[in-house]
Amino acid sequence: MLTLVTTAPQRTPQRTPQPERTRAMRTRLMQATIDCLIERGWAGTTTTLVSEVAGVSRGAQLHHFHTKHELVVASLEHLSEQMTAELQRRHDQATRGKQRSTRSVLTMLADYYTSDLFVASLELWVAARTDEPLREIVRPMERRWGREEHELAVAMLAADDSDRPTRALVQATLDMLRGFGLANTLSDDTRRRNAILAEWSTIFDATARRTTTIGRSR
Repeated sequence: MLTLVTTAPQRTPQRTPQPERTRAMRTRLMQATIDCLIERGWAGTTTTLVSEVAGVSRGAQLHHFHTKHELVVASLEHLSEQMTAELQRRHDQATRGKQRSTRSVLTMLADYYTSDLFVASLELWVAARTDEPLREIVRPMERRWGREEHELAVAMLAADDSDRPTRALVQATLDMLRGFGLANTLSDDTRRRNAILAEWSTIFDATARRTTTIGRSR
């Protein structure tokens, strides 16, 4: 008896479309730049190091970003998107929570300002102080981040932004949290930060005008 053997037709492996490969490579290089900023700081972030961290050749890097300036501009946009997404995630977490309180919201915000993403932005701010071309890039992005951070903090804290004293209190809170982020780069400031946040939460509850009721700090 003859047995008929059939074989499935071989499929030709599908290649990833070129635009998608380009997008993936650019993202890889931009993320490597942010990682270098966190680990090595601005002074230690070189295009050679970025290539090594990304695991790509210098030729491949130069194909996508011809200069360090181009790479930094793109990486800043990438960092901005990540910071906005992270803050939005914390906003969603806070506003969904049934046990939301001023203290819990301030803790979420403090965690954001002591995160690696904020460390990367600090490196760029400090470098921009004496680097005019970099300052021209960083300044408008910093203004945009500031507006977005304020708007999300207002929503998270249910603060009445139309009330001038309350608006100023929210801004003072964000300025304080940024200061915590800076202090945390030199040493673990968790204990002191938590003690201050506990007191500040009580002050905020007693002072701010609210758009809706949230749990009061204990």
